[in-house]
Amino acid sequence: MNTSEPSGRGGGANPGRDSGTEKLNWIDRRREKIRAEIERNRRGEYTVPTWVLAAALVLIVVAWLALILYFG
Repeated sequence: MNTSEPSGRGGGANPGRDSGTEKLNWIDRRREKIRAEIERNRRGEYTVPTWVLAAALVLIVVAWLALILYFG
């Protein structure tokens, strides 16, 4: 017999997945990731995000160029 649904799976928007369990797992993984980051920061392993370093570099270069163009 041919059916449109594979055997062993339920129907719905996400067949074969229990969205409540998946959401809970995602939330648990996210919470664990946050806890691990807080623990690293408390141990002194804090690192500055890359975007902050990039923004500081751009600011320094723009200020340097502005000084050259203004006084040059």
